Amino acid sequence: MRIVFIGSGNLATHLSQALKAAGEDIIQIFSRTQENAQALANKLQCASCISISDIRTDADVYIFSVKDDALPSLISQLTQHLSSNTHHPILLHTAGSVPMSVFAEYTDTNYGVLYPMQTFSKGRSVNFREIPCFIEASEKDTLEVIMELASRVSDNVVEASSGKRKKLHLAAVFSCNLVNHCYRLAERVLEEEGIDFSLYLPLIQETANKVKELSPRKAQTGPMVRYDKTIMDAQIALINDERTRQIYRLMADSIHEDAVNGANH
Repeated sequence: MRIVFIGSGNLATHLSQALKAAGEDIIQIFSRTQENAQALANKLQCASCISISDIRTDADVYIFSVKDDALPSLISQLTQHLSSNTHHPILLHTAGSVPMSVFAEYTDTNYGVLYPMQTFSKGRSVNFREIPCFIEASEKDTLEVIMELASRVSDNVVEASSGKRKKLHLAAVFSCNLVNHCYRLAERVLEEEGIDFSLYLPLIQETANKVKELSPRKAQTGPMVRYDKTIMDAQIALINDERTRQIYRLMADSIHEDAVNGANH
């Protein structure tokens, strides 16, 4: 299939390269910034543009991979640009929390979602085949095409409604973004003593490995589970800013309450 990407960020970079490696024809990259558009286009050996009016109109699929709040405007502009088309390409977005209905105001058919649930950074490679992809479509025929496209890059493709996808994205924020911020808080504590954060990588790896075999509730350890106030009060005293102390207290209460609730079931 001939594919145009609207966007050149982290997700667009990884998904476009995975699709190209799977044999799909990435024909153009659109980005608001020439440097970003050209950088990804160079990797894919395809054309680039920075104006909606220069986007090719002969693609089979247009994939929007942009900031959530930019989607409505870009969808509106692209559908107007494609309005003279005799064929009806598929329009997709890749967002976790944006409903599929974002397309409904601008087009009647042939639209959907392909949401790869993973954290992406341009400089770090991932095995796309292991990434679960959640899909949704405006009608059955479009769903079949999106399923085929997603299956070209992933071994785990699941149909999910917009409502379910919102919950999936929320859970991803907790399990990825908030966890990573906890790493940053730990890094700040270590920086005060000149301790290398890399010393904690085995601990982080084992924590991640455990939940492959145990539920997160059963894998939880430490003073917060048993609510050891002596240790917790001493650790809070070591924290220099009130916001981080509040985070510690809230997490301590949440961990302990979850452990108690689990023991009572």
